[in-house]
Amino acid sequence: MTRRRDERGSAAIEAAIGVPAFALLVGLIIFGGRTASTHQALQSAAADGARSASLARSPDTAAADAREAATTSITNQQIGCDHVKVSVDTADFDKRPGVPGAVDVTVSCRLDLSDLAVPGVPGSRVLRATMSSPIDTWRER
Repeated sequence: MTRRRDERGSAAIEAAIGVPAFALLVGLIIFGGRTASTHQALQSAAADGARSASLARSPDTAAADAREAATTSITNQQIGCDHVKVSVDTADFDKRPGVPGAVDVTVSCRLDLSDLAVPGVPGSRVLRATMSSPIDTWRER
């Protein structure tokens, strides 16, 4: 005569192991998606800033235009970044006409991830994107 194993309680053990693992997987997917979408938004903001700066006639105007365009882009995209920083490299504006140059814009921000509560994921992360746009070689000064 063979004895049947008692399987009472096995569903509770499976749930105790499976539910946290599934929650961790969902948290990591959300972390990846939020990070990727924020990085894409920063790239878009940096491109907007670089394009605006490349159309300017002076380095000071270029820097102001780039900052305004980048911050407006971030605000419009509602990505939830704190401490947005826009830096503009206008060194190529000093080149004489006929010499190619470019303006570089770097946008960075701190993305808050504390609401995820996933082990190993930091509470916040600094993301950065840099884009470049050519300055008109024969621009008028």
